[in-house]
Amino acid sequence: MTDPQHTAEHVAVSEAISESALQKAEEYIEQEEGAANKFKGWMAAFITLTAVVMSAFHLYTAYAIVPTQTLRPVHVGFVLFLCFLVFPMAPRFRHRVMWWDWIAAIVSVAAVAYLIHGGDDITDRNTDPEMWDMVFGGALILLVLEAMRRTAGWIMPVICLAFMAYALGGPYLPAPWTHKGYEIGRLIGVMYMTLEGIFGAAVDVSSSLIILFTIFGAFLQYSGAGKFYIDFSFSAMGGKPTGAGRTVVLASFLLGGPSGSGVATTVTLGSVAWPMLAKVGYERNAAGGLLAAGGLGAIISPPVLGAAAFLIAEFLKISYLDVLLMAVIPTLLFYFALFLMVEIDARKYGMGNTVFEKVDSVWGLTRKYWFHFLSLVSIIFFMMWGFSPVLSVFWATVVSFFTSFLRSDTALVTYDTFRGGQFWKKLATSPFVKAMEGGSIGVLNVAATCAGAGIIVGVVTLTGLGLKFSTIVIDYAGGSLLMTAIFTSLVVWIVGLAVPVTASYIICAVIAAQALTNLGVPDFAAHMFIFYYAVLSEVSPPTALSPFAAAAITGGDPYKTTLQCWKYTVPAFLVPFMFVLDPSGQGLLLMGSTKALANANWWSIAEVTVTCALGIAALAAGFQGWALRRASPLERVLLIVAGFLLAYPGWLADVAGIALVLVVGAMQVLRPQPQPA
Repeated sequence: MTDPQHTAEHVAVSEAISESALQKAEEYIEQEEGAANKFKGWMAAFITLTAVVMSAFHLYTAYAIVPTQTLRPVHVGFVLFLCFLVFPMAPRFRHRVMWWDWIAAIVSVAAVAYLIHGGDDITDRNTDPEMWDMVFGGALILLVLEAMRRTAGWIMPVICLAFMAYALGGPYLPAPWTHKGYEIGRLIGVMYMTLEGIFGAAVDVSSSLIILFTIFGAFLQYSGAGKFYIDFSFSAMGGKPTGAGRTVVLASFLLGGPSGSGVATTVTLGSVAWPMLAKVGYERNAAGGLLAAGGLGAIISPPVLGAAAFLIAEFLKISYLDVLLMAVIPTLLFYFALFLMVEIDARKYGMGNTVFEKVDSVWGLTRKYWFHFLSLVSIIFFMMWGFSPVLSVFWATVVSFFTSFLRSDTALVTYDTFRGGQFWKKLATSPFVKAMEGGSIGVLNVAATCAGAGIIVGVVTLTGLGLKFSTIVIDYAGGSLLMTAIFTSLVVWIVGLAVPVTASYIICAVIAAQALTNLGVPDFAAHMFIFYYAVLSEVSPPTALSPFAAAAITGGDPYKTTLQCWKYTVPAFLVPFMFVLDPSGQGLLLMGSTKALANANWWSIAEVTVTCALGIAALAAGFQGWALRRASPLERVLLIVAGFLLAYPGWLADVAGIALVLVVGAMQVLRPQPQPA
């Protein structure tokens, strides 16, 4: 039995977030994932059916063998077909399908059917396409651009067009950028008729891995795993002054793993946690910053790491398990920084003990819902058992489906579906069908972006732009590795301001990674460096969607919230420099593979991890202006300098950094205590 007073209290807290605030937060999710139509009647049924068929097809391809030449185009066909029906051409056409949407949807299916039907003949004549090849190829390129515009706004299509213009206008460009130029036919041939363009590596990953992870995430969500992770974090962390902040950090880690989307994690968590943060004494902007920083952690945390992680594995031709391995220490350091910041907050703002009503004790929750943890761990378990990532997700999804039946309130097909008549009608409204639909609808924006990114990658491969770009960057940096790394991080950051994480990682991996590898950085370190800075763009204005969504929930100022979020995350963003600037820093990535790790020097890995953690602590204290007690301006400067020194690999810098930290510690201990007012 629930205590009525508790329920009333809970309702009061939930009401603290107004409808309009949630509405606004939803808008930011829409900005990241596109503004979808909401349908009723036969149209809703048709879209659900198409999405369920799409999910079923992809689950089938995970298990059975479907040739690449079929799988990638069919995936793109499904994605475009649904994009044109689910996302309106302009906001004023929302919630209805116009005739031109049907035409676009049908043409995209026709272009894919033509390609598959043509088989190897089409691939063989890609350098000299026939008229119909050009018609369907040109149509498909335009439809991909339009699908991207509908799901993610104007910026990505414009960038793709710029790259295509670069391929066509090669001879007319000024010096280092010149190339021989390509005709329209040759360009369409590469983009449409080979596996180098639209159907390239990005769509490969989207059709085999990303969609399976969104289906898996939807299964977890509809079986109530998300709610359990939040309740579990509340119970485990509540009750101490730092409890509120810690709850946010732990819950974002558990939730973000399966969702892999920063904004979605921020909003899901924010709507529950903001009243609690306010109760403890967080001001609006600081609370928003913490929520957004937690959401950011979602993208870099194993086991899912956002879509870009699958692309890293694909680009480097390494196993997905190695990518997870590389992310372990950086993720721990990121959360170490967040926990430290939360501890400092509690002391700085003098937060009191607030006890939250717990849904249940930790033990009670775990006893009832232990199987939700099983779903999370099962992916890694299957991978270590030797399954491919695709099969691991497939079996983890199967596990989460069957374990959901252990309790009636989590069952994906409700128990009473099997009782009495109307089996099909009940099945159609069951969480299982919603999860199958959600899995496919949830992948549309990423998949459209992957198809568009294929255009960019195709142009870069065709024109050799990557080599040119890296030579230019290295020349500007005067051959210095530190300057090249700083320039590369700026390039990634600027690209990331405009496009989502997945797209900015793809663009920069093809263009900028070479600059670092030419100076002797191992390719795995270069790609992880780019990945982390692509993630940082999630919290950089003007497109900081996670902080903006958090601000919408807390009612704070979007830009101040973004700055607060920077304060929480900045210490962690020095970590990538450590693994690029010095071979010892690669210990933070656990040497990049299980093979290399076996012969690694564990002492050096421990040393670099400890100095890095110390550097993060010094930076956290410097940025927050609080070490053992409130820090004076001089102490803050010394702490920040110490942090940078500790993050720069090399024993001289480390010794100097440690000395500065000790000096500040001594200054704080010896300073007379102010009398409490």
